[in-house]
Amino acid sequence: MSATVTAPAGGPASGTTAEPTPVHNVTFWRLLRSEWIKLWTLRSTWWTLGSTVVIMAGFALMMAVVVQFLNDQMADAETAPEGQGSMDGLFGAPTVIAGGYEFAALVVGVLGAMVITGEYSTGMIRSTFAAAPGRLNAFAAKATVLAVVTAVLTTVSLLLGWLVSYPLLNANDMTLDWSNGDDVRKLYGVIIYTVLVALFALGIGTLVRHTAGAIFTVVAVFMVVPFIFGIVVAFASSLDWVLDVNKFLPSVAGSAITPTGAQVPEVLDPWVGIGVLAAYTTVVVVAGALRLKLDDA
Repeated sequence: MSATVTAPAGGPASGTTAEPTPVHNVTFWRLLRSEWIKLWTLRSTWWTLGSTVVIMAGFALMMAVVVQFLNDQMADAETAPEGQGSMDGLFGAPTVIAGGYEFAALVVGVLGAMVITGEYSTGMIRSTFAAAPGRLNAFAAKATVLAVVTAVLTTVSLLLGWLVSYPLLNANDMTLDWSNGDDVRKLYGVIIYTVLVALFALGIGTLVRHTAGAIFTVVAVFMVVPFIFGIVVAFASSLDWVLDVNKFLPSVAGSAITPTGAQVPEVLDPWVGIGVLAAYTTVVVVAGALRLKLDDA
């Protein structure tokens, strides 16, 4: 007894080969799209970016409340106009709006490190490099997506900080003057500073390849070391070398373009300072790219 196998009508005959799946070239645009998708599918991305917005807006509102309180105190004490002027110099509108930018930059720095270290911890980096054997295109795509997201996030955070602080600043005649180039420069300087911190953290993460180690390094560079030197400067400001080293620290140099730049003794000029931070960032990113290219994943 024998059986006959009949191919279904309208379907492929038994044993025929299915049509091959079309293969697309890996272009930089496709790498950008891939990195964009990977970034937004991470839960940590939403927590990090949400924390940044909350920090910036919360600090802006808190500092606006402080301004209102100090103005009320000076009004009750009938403080001279000179005292009012000195407070305006310390708590100007840009300072209030961008009051939490240093903490927000650290949070974004954590994201910048995790963009690359997260892939090393899960092993996904091998799949990334299998799709982009040259590696540097994939790294450039990561850096581009991170920079764009950070810039947009910081801009939105600043606008939200301006909105929540506007009623109190307006009540005290301290609203932001959009026609004042110096005030506006301080705000977009915050955007540049934050983007550079994120890229610096990406470079550190690429070099270290370990999330905890990368985050520790970024926090040390942008918070711990400046804090230590701030104490040293306060007690040994007569030593010229201390002031020279302090003003060339990445965080201190970069903050020269921000609203808090003038509060640091012996600070660099705004564009010189941000140029110094950009140089640090370039060195770290290039070093990370070289290790990415030369070492195994």
